Amino acid sequence: MDAQRLKDNFAQVAQHGDAVALFFYSDLFLRNPRLRDMFPVGMSTQRDRLLSALGRIVSQVDDLHNLVPFVQQLGRDHRKFGVEALHYPEVGASLVTTLRYFSGSSWTEELARDWTDAYNLVSKVMLDAAQQDSSVNPSWWNAQIVAHERRRFDLAVFRVLPDRPFAYQPGQSASLEVPARMRMWRSYSMANAPRPDNTVDFHVQLIDGGPVSPVLVRSLRVGDWIKLSAPVGTMTFDERSGRDVLLIGGSTGLAPLKAILDQIGALPSPPRVHLFFGARYVDGLYDLDDLQKRAAGAPWLTVIPAVSDHDPGAVAEHGTLPDVIGRFGMWQNHDAYVCGSPGMTDATVDRLLNLGLSHDRIRIDKYADA
Repeated sequence: MDAQRLKDNFAQVAQHGDAVALFFYSDLFLRNPRLRDMFPVGMSTQRDRLLSALGRIVSQVDDLHNLVPFVQQLGRDHRKFGVEALHYPEVGASLVTTLRYFSGSSWTEELARDWTDAYNLVSKVMLDAAQQDSSVNPSWWNAQIVAHERRRFDLAVFRVLPDRPFAYQPGQSASLEVPARMRMWRSYSMANAPRPDNTVDFHVQLIDGGPVSPVLVRSLRVGDWIKLSAPVGTMTFDERSGRDVLLIGGSTGLAPLKAILDQIGALPSPPRVHLFFGARYVDGLYDLDDLQKRAAGAPWLTVIPAVSDHDPGAVAEHGTLPDVIGRFGMWQNHDAYVCGSPGMTDATVDRLLNLGLSHDRIRIDKYADA
């Protein structure tokens, strides 16, 4: 298998953009009509994810150290869609057909062998990971809504009770599916550390044009049921570092940071923690009361709210989160955890690096998928 040949060919194919994924799924469903019911009615997000995953796999095809964990997670994650071993050859056939079509005259027998070998390797890693995961986890958890509170017209905080133990690490996220939007899984972070009663909190803001968030914010009621996927994510707290902690959350990016706060608060000797919580307007600081109550009873915790649109009556710092953290310190001796929109997260990481914090001490979570 020639890694560079695969990269060059995929770069050529990817120039056709969304047409590649559209052709692939059309071919897949024409060959295998029964598979259509495994996918959502609207396929635009699914097509984007296909191209993104393919691009990452091809870019790292000669970097197995980083590629294998990603592919293993794909295998585990696809269990919630009902993917089985018999589906992999069908997908592989449509993938090779798609690549051949968009390669045109540059397609060769060598490329066909390269792609077939690469796909067989990826599918084996995915299948092995899925099989191992099936021995310890269900494909999904059913969870009942036990509390639901609208904090703003476009934002809700709710609590669920899974139907069986749901183990995760603070800072991780899970995909949610609601009956009104079948097969449209969307990722949200758990907003608390695991509890003895197994309940889990989520913070959700309505996304314009999003098919799932309006249901979670406006339509869920106590007693309703949703599905949870297995937890994923690496923005988890490193208890061994011994360093002070910097938590930076924009809007509902606060959720995983609250889970990490729970974990830190349970330590015998918590490190010093600065939590910056930002929003555009003061009413976007939807959970500030709870944070301030925590800080009042925890001498190790300092909470700094920030709003980017100036409000003379707001008891908060004025400015974007990157600007505010820049005014408050240098942070070189801290571990930083950042969660928010992609733009906010990227700008904050850039500012932290400029302030002298090394990249290996910054952990991020972008909630674009929400």
